Amino acid sequence: MSVQYLLRRIGFYTLIAAVLFFFAVPMLWLASAPFDAKPGLGLRWPEWTLDNVGKTLEHPYALTSLLNSLLLCGIATIVTTVCAALAAYALSRVRIPGRDLLLYLLLLLSSVVTGTAAMVPIFVMMFQLGLINSQYGTALVIAGGMLPAAIFILKDFMDSVPRSYEESARVFGASPGQVLRHVVLPVARPGIATILVWAFVNAWGNFLLPFLLLREVETQPAAVLLRTLQDEGGSANLTVIPVFSLLYSIPVVLLYLIVSKRYGFRFHGGIKS
Repeated sequence: MSVQYLLRRIGFYTLIAAVLFFFAVPMLWLASAPFDAKPGLGLRWPEWTLDNVGKTLEHPYALTSLLNSLLLCGIATIVTTVCAALAAYALSRVRIPGRDLLLYLLLLLSSVVTGTAAMVPIFVMMFQLGLINSQYGTALVIAGGMLPAAIFILKDFMDSVPRSYEESARVFGASPGQVLRHVVLPVARPGIATILVWAFVNAWGNFLLPFLLLREVETQPAAVLLRTLQDEGGSANLTVIPVFSLLYSIPVVLLYLIVSKRYGFRFHGGIKS
């Protein structure tokens, strides 16, 4: 074993350790700062206390914003997952001219025309429809932005379901709806689980759309409320922000763990015909 090889291996593991440390520090701060009597921006051993939790729960909109986030993300996730599954199945099974081109155009437009670029026409449309300050309207806008990518991803899982499964079900008298519910969706459920978590995480962290479309603080989600958590001097309130951030991260982590344990995640189809 040469000295040069050892130096390369040492350099490689040193780089990996540095990257892991870079990502671990914010997580360690998030785990310790909520229970520190004197929280700061640096990482240190905390002076353990639960007073910060009480002060955070006393905030008039802390729990309300988390419930708003659950409502907003729940609707957006359900709409995205259901519509993406139906559209992906249709595009997978129906042979239409330009189908593949349509898929790539959907993905391209969803990447180029982002929510930021389309915000002015979206705001005007929502204003004319009277849906400003509507949580349901905002959830549908968020779902619409995620649908093209969700359809593109989920189509691969639909393609992996052998057509012989569907033909066998039809021989026994199953309707198209029964074939979809009892044959296709159970086989493609790893992909559906992936889309479900992906859509929830994207909707949960969406700041711009709720910030512009939900003007009343009572309807705003946690991602928007987080920017308003300041003390009397206008600085970031480090007593409330760490606890609120910890509470804000719990739903995403729980959803990932539950879905991952039950269904698992794969970014390719699980059955090949």
